[in-house]
Amino acid sequence: MAEDREIGGTYQKAKGKVNEEVGKLTGNPEQEMKGRGQQVTGDIEKGVGKFEKGLKRETND
Repeated sequence: MAEDREIGGTYQKAKGKVNEEVGKLTGNPEQEMKGRGQQVTGDIEKGVGKFEKGLKRETND
């Protein structure tokens, strides 16, 4: 589960970067902001996955 969150977070961040860049190229500030939001969401999701993985490791020791 934790690894799935990390992978999902990485995917979300990459998708956001693409949306941000497309927004910049097309002059669409709404798409640019959507992309930035997706990147933040990806960072959070990835961080939660790392936290869960660390918790699991601590409880198994």
